[in-house]
Amino acid sequence: MSALTISPEEVKRVKGLGFLSNKGTDNFSGRILTVNGKITAAQHRCIAEAAELFGNGNITFTTRLSIEVQGIPFDKIDDFRNYVAKEGLQTGGTGAKVRPVVACKGTTCKFGRLDSFAISEEIHKRFFEGYSDVALPHKFKIAVGGCPNNCMKPDLNDVGIVGQLVPTHELDKCKGCKKCKIEQVCPMDACKVVDKKITRDEEICNNCGRCVGQCPFKAVDEGTPGYKIYIGGRWGKKISIGKPLSKIFTDLDEALNVIEKTILLYKDQGIKGERFEETIKRIGFENVEEQLLADDLLNRKEEILNKELALAK
Repeated sequence: MSALTISPEEVKRVKGLGFLSNKGTDNFSGRILTVNGKITAAQHRCIAEAAELFGNGNITFTTRLSIEVQGIPFDKIDDFRNYVAKEGLQTGGTGAKVRPVVACKGTTCKFGRLDSFAISEEIHKRFFEGYSDVALPHKFKIAVGGCPNNCMKPDLNDVGIVGQLVPTHELDKCKGCKKCKIEQVCPMDACKVVDKKITRDEEICNNCGRCVGQCPFKAVDEGTPGYKIYIGGRWGKKISIGKPLSKIFTDLDEALNVIEKTILLYKDQGIKGERFEETIKRIGFENVEEQLLADDLLNRKEEILNKELALAK
């Protein structure tokens, strides 16, 4: 059956609800938000039942940790949404606005330096849900990575947050061992014994924290937890690797405020149809960073949210 039997206006409307047209048919794929890629067993069962009741029985996974149920007829969309809502599930995740956050499993991973599930849930509530009615120049993607392994590729998102553990070196405790444990475990070759003392090249060190606690003499026994924030990443037809802000944030609230300021800056100074990476290039990274580390954007929040999007000249 041709999809032309459904008006373009209706196709656009249900896309805003998270239902994407299945090519060549009147059916749709319902995109279910998982918040951060973690759902309960009961929610799994509910989705499977909904796929059989309202779809064609097939379930697919998106690259951004959402779940799509295929083959849902147009007139079953509301029934599908109501059914999955029984288990607290929602559909959506499209449009020129903040998109669903993605996160790695840093909460349970041995390399994780932050609670990626909890932080991504906070980002989901505060920015995906809290900014759901805010139109942006283009889609805006956020990712949370538990450590510098970058499994979630935070630096290929508009904003990426990466867990850090900045090691503290206590040189008076270093014995200058011929086979240094710290030197051996450092995956970046940033730690070296020089003149019988451990050294760390801060330009090379990615603050993975693997060296912390490895020295038997406790020369590197502590580290400072932190959050590294990348901005301006992009993946797709045009690729751009995000650039980190110069500051490593040690306070989560401050880091989350920077994410909010980034969204506000994009809303305030972006041009309709322009990706955030292009906004940064146009106005300059140094200018953007200066604004993100100041408070003016948050102080102007209501003004910015009520502002019309700028159109290309």
